[in-house]
Amino acid sequence: MTHIGIEIGGTKIQIVAGGADGTFLERHRLAADRARGGAGIREQIAAVVPGLMARHRIASVGVGFGGPVDPKTGQICCSHQVPGWHDFPLGDWVRELTGVPVAVENDANVAALGEALRGAGQGFGCVFWINMGSGVGGGMVVNGRLYHGACPGEAEMGHLRLDRSGRIVEDACSGWAVDRRIRAAVIGKDGLLARAVEAQTTEGSEARHLRAAVDDGDPLAQRIVKEVADDLAFALSHAVHLFHPEIIVVGGGLSLVGEPLRGAIAAALPAYLMDAFHPGPRVALAGLGEDSVPVGALALAAAIVAA
Repeated sequence: MTHIGIEIGGTKIQIVAGGADGTFLERHRLAADRARGGAGIREQIAAVVPGLMARHRIASVGVGFGGPVDPKTGQICCSHQVPGWHDFPLGDWVRELTGVPVAVENDANVAALGEALRGAGQGFGCVFWINMGSGVGGGMVVNGRLYHGACPGEAEMGHLRLDRSGRIVEDACSGWAVDRRIRAAVIGKDGLLARAVEAQTTEGSEARHLRAAVDDGDPLAQRIVKEVADDLAFALSHAVHLFHPEIIVVGGGLSLVGEPLRGAIAAALPAYLMDAFHPGPRVALAGLGEDSVPVGALALAAAIVAA
């Protein structure tokens, strides 16, 4: 049985046709047309999906959306990244576009499902997902099923406060926040990270230089990774105290820093946990890379017709 999986994020859109096992028959990856808002992104999706419907026998569609969603109706609450989504009935819109059953979830939930079923979380009963991308999101899967709080709440890790001043995780650990931190830190400095940032012709995506700089022994890059990991570990300690996941899976664009980031999070986390909970859950990098959301969306779609 073939399904469509759709990822709607702040910077990219992925649309795939494939099976419940996470195999892709066809994939389309698009840059989100942020300047045109939600309407522009819907036009991008509408330009691709009918072709998939014509080329494959599509049974259902699963959608991972970058913002709070009512999973019962598929209605968007809002997007924190792109205007034009407030109270939009995305589930109804996709059903009208495709004529098949549709399920819509927050994209971090969908990624959590993908990693729990097909990625780094396979074999674990309680999987907590943290996405470090343009924003910071979270999701939890217990015994193969998504955990939902009261609508429209999800595991909004990015909006967890780091202190009483109102500083939140996204202010410290999102891709944009780390880019901003790097730009400020390299002023007047030498080293691989500073030289790589100076060589950029446009501002943005400075975090992509972190892995090479850390591997080169750049102390500034190492310090930034450690500081970001420490903030994230502090936030994750609250999820551990509340839900006791067996594994925390770290994904999103910043996870491409790889083992230096994963290791720093794992090393920092126990200091923020009760002694009784040591050593804490395993911390792993996403096993599916950028496919966590589309793979999860296919699983979400398959569950509709299997129910």
